[in-house]
Amino acid sequence: MKYFLFGISTFLLLVFSSCSEKQQFDYDIVIYGGTSAGVIAAYTAKKQGKSVLLIEPGNNLGGLSSGGLGYTDIGNKYAISGLALDFYRRLGKHYGKFETWIFEPGIAESIFKQYIDEAGVEVLFGYRMNRADVAEGRIQNITLEPSQTSDKSGQKQYSAKIFMDCSYEGDLMAMAGVSYTFGRESNATYGETYNGVQLMTGHQFPDGVDPYKVPGDPSSGLLWGISDEELLPDGTGDEKLQAYNYRICLTNNPDNRVEIEEPENYDASRYELLVRLFEAQPDKRRINDYFIWSHMPNQKTDINNRGGFSTDMIGMNYEYAEGDYDKRREIIKAHVDYTKGLLYFYKTDPRVPAELRDFISNWGYPKDEYVNNGHWSPQLYVREVRRMVSDYVMTQANCQGKEIVEDAVGMAAYTMDSHNCQRIVVEKDGKKMVKNEGNVEIGGFGPYPIAYRSIVPKKNECTNLVVPVCLSASHIAYGSIRMEPVFMVLAQSGAMAACLAIDANLPVQDIDIRQLQSDLKSNPLADGSTPEIIVDNAEMEKVQIKGEWNTSKRGSFGPDLLEDTSKGTEEKSVRYYPELTDDTEYDVYVYYVKFDDISSITPLRIYDGKSEYDVQLINDKIIIEGQTRGAWVPAGRYSFARDGKPFAEIHNTGADGNIIADAVLFAPVK
Repeated sequence: MKYFLFGISTFLLLVFSSCSEKQQFDYDIVIYGGTSAGVIAAYTAKKQGKSVLLIEPGNNLGGLSSGGLGYTDIGNKYAISGLALDFYRRLGKHYGKFETWIFEPGIAESIFKQYIDEAGVEVLFGYRMNRADVAEGRIQNITLEPSQTSDKSGQKQYSAKIFMDCSYEGDLMAMAGVSYTFGRESNATYGETYNGVQLMTGHQFPDGVDPYKVPGDPSSGLLWGISDEELLPDGTGDEKLQAYNYRICLTNNPDNRVEIEEPENYDASRYELLVRLFEAQPDKRRINDYFIWSHMPNQKTDINNRGGFSTDMIGMNYEYAEGDYDKRREIIKAHVDYTKGLLYFYKTDPRVPAELRDFISNWGYPKDEYVNNGHWSPQLYVREVRRMVSDYVMTQANCQGKEIVEDAVGMAAYTMDSHNCQRIVVEKDGKKMVKNEGNVEIGGFGPYPIAYRSIVPKKNECTNLVVPVCLSASHIAYGSIRMEPVFMVLAQSGAMAACLAIDANLPVQDIDIRQLQSDLKSNPLADGSTPEIIVDNAEMEKVQIKGEWNTSKRGSFGPDLLEDTSKGTEEKSVRYYPELTDDTEYDVYVYYVKFDDISSITPLRIYDGKSEYDVQLINDKIIIEGQTRGAWVPAGRYSFARDGKPFAEIHNTGADGNIIADAVLFAPVK
């Protein structure tokens, strides 16, 4: 457990030498961090009638969601609700779809600006945390300083009834004296099996890659990027952070392309280990052997790390969590230089296989992205920095469903995921070789609830702070939770909780959690609109099943789905009954999961309370994009009569393959 020691010398100097007057401001809720979570929190609170200030140290909104991560990490769409889901619906509308999880950075930022403009949220750009003043367990005020200058005379001071830390770094949380940690706990700390040191096969070097500058000669020294630390036993805790990288947006559109040229501080020797990787796997000559090269709309990319040597700058971020702003700036610049250098190396170095050089040569930086930052993302992918330690710590047991909380304010569903934390030398069969350590990718579990207690501090430490991003979780559980859609869900929940605390004049720890859960369910878009209705096959009180269906988890929305393999030889159906509050028009969508053995048609029967309608979903016309195997497919618009007990039914009449019955969505027409 750590306590914040950030920039103490600067703080003392400021306290004793500053003679300038600070500007003073007061709000109901002050939110630090214009990440995706920060924007959603600000929108939510403002829609509840609170005075709100959103503070963003940089110049852009949306954090990583507008900073290159356009190929959304989801896990299971069932876990995403409220305004987080609305964000992907708004993106879908832009691209002419119901929803989309694949998008361009600039379009994402424009959607975040929509939220700010619609709610009339005040945003302060270009200011960062300097200190937090705490008395009697409450943050009294925070002091900000300009982000881009060493001149401290432009400080601003803000007070609020509730503060929210929506930053990736947790600086407000830490300056408030709240308990936190960073790095990896040992497995013994919380009774886990995938925490601490883990030498696994994922994103790994093949056996035999020599680590020394002169192969076979330890006296020549290690190649760049390799640590001389010893490999500790599996499960050992340490303070190492999983690797950071940039999610890279490039384009191959010549009319929108800025050429990849030699960057500052370019040093080809940094990529010598990559050359040895090429030599060790001569059969790997496709770009996706070395990058996760995901295609975005309009000939753009979201590029992520893959393999033993890629965009992850392993072991170069250890000082980021506790580093002062100068140290962080240094680390960020090093990552920019490394990543731009990697692209330039691929494009120009003759040791790169010709197939890869030729491929990269057709790509460049998009002219229409990040126009205020030289067409390069302003957001380093800081996957994990600090993590709060509150009264409840989310752990591996939560992820795997062995421990289920009742104060749920969101869900997660991604694998327990950690990128590598170090690159070291190991010995195998008497030979020294390079290996990466720290990668973990363990899934196989369904969506699980996240505790409200994990997003608020211990009551004896601070009673007016909510922390939805650097929440209380072990390293390996955080690896499952730390996804942008989940951060948005938790931010909305945290903002609603802050509003309840203000209205009842209570510490955030003492709000009525049942009231919060009810408000989130009845007002998911925070604007009083009629919520949509989802009926999942697992909700047995809302479905009527005819015939024997197999239960399967493959590609399901929610915990599972139903599958019929009889090809229509036995009459089977699943009928979904929505709980309607009034007579109104609804657009009906079916969650369609696509596999090779799916029937060419999926027949539906819609009953609006007065008349029946037959609909067919044609498999060949349905395209599934993104990480999941399923998507919402439209089945028409209907005027439902509540008293007529309307339903949507999936049946197997005429099926020539498997029929899947998963979930049905009833979206009120606005």
